[in-house]
Amino acid sequence: MKPEKRANLRLDSKAVYLPPDEASKSISAPIFMSSSFQYDADIYQQVVDGERKSVNIYGRCGNPTEYQFEEQMMMIEGADACLATASGMAAISVSLFGLLKAGDHIVCDWTTYSSTHEMLDHRLTDYNIETTFVDTANADAVRAAIRPNTKVLYFETIANPTMKITAIPPLVEMAHERGIIVICDNTFASPYVMRPLEWGVDLVVESATKFIGGHSDAIGGAICMKSTLLPEDFLEQIRWSTMVKLGSPLSPFNAWLLLRGIQTLGVRLSRQCETAAILARHFEAHDAVSRVWYPGLASHPQHEIATRQMPSYGGMLTFEVEDAAAALQVLNSLELACFAASLGGVRTTTQIPASMAFLDVPEEQRREMNIADGMIRVSTGLEDADDLIADFDMALQST
Repeated sequence: MKPEKRANLRLDSKAVYLPPDEASKSISAPIFMSSSFQYDADIYQQVVDGERKSVNIYGRCGNPTEYQFEEQMMMIEGADACLATASGMAAISVSLFGLLKAGDHIVCDWTTYSSTHEMLDHRLTDYNIETTFVDTANADAVRAAIRPNTKVLYFETIANPTMKITAIPPLVEMAHERGIIVICDNTFASPYVMRPLEWGVDLVVESATKFIGGHSDAIGGAICMKSTLLPEDFLEQIRWSTMVKLGSPLSPFNAWLLLRGIQTLGVRLSRQCETAAILARHFEAHDAVSRVWYPGLASHPQHEIATRQMPSYGGMLTFEVEDAAAALQVLNSLELACFAASLGGVRTTTQIPASMAFLDVPEEQRREMNIADGMIRVSTGLEDADDLIADFDMALQST
């Protein structure tokens, strides 16, 4: 299939189609499990001349299976370029270290993945890179936080774990007027629910471990880019200046597993989004639940924004019970849904954000993020919705 025709396919077709392997004509992506590759005179000269894009040099620099994963991510994110990394946090770290230097400033939403928040609030300060945390749903607060040295505006498509939605166009306009790069973590949504590059975002980071892979068996990440404020070869630049130096490439086997996961992204997310909506409505009417956070509910603070930006509302939701003890009792009583870390897989997984993912975030900051002690995060899987309702109802009765 010609590249221009492939680029015009709809998402599900893009996800499923892989060009046949040139050598074997296999319709399934091969795995190149090699740490080194043999040079010839032409490859040697390319490397010497600095023309290293997609040249097989050494496994830490790139791998054919990894390149194919990058190509598929470009297709489904609507990107001009992609760089695969060892994890979602590697994607975030490589993006930020590739863009920033000492003395630079970041404006970031209060509510992000806990490791992201901790890196910005603690680790990057060691390198004299400062972050101001604001509510990015409040454009005036973002505007007030911007400084002359602000280089990055960072937020999540759907915030982890409060499900907050940020209106993207006003922030992109505000940032680009000032030459500020906009980075959006699209992990909670996935390209099925939202493609932020289509809304003017410069860089999208994904934990491919989650919905992209979808089976809780591979860790990986991706940085996807639209050429706006950044040069066309920016991701290739940071492959060599940052990712290779940090030693955070995606392994060939994980790249292959993630390629396989992409092919079922549409059918999985269709079911997961449907089930999440059913659970959200059920929990909203449940006596033991004090609040439900799901963008598809009219009660969600940014429901109208979500409806404008997202064709569906995602496979994640959060609900609150009385306190931490009640939350633990609920999750410990579940039998079908899984009490575990991570999200985006075919099994429904649950966790208590305040005492699990956000345990190392100070209580005062958790309050700023609206993370309550009794909050329960649910990543819906592929189980029957009625069976999940029965499982949660049984668990909620235990409180």
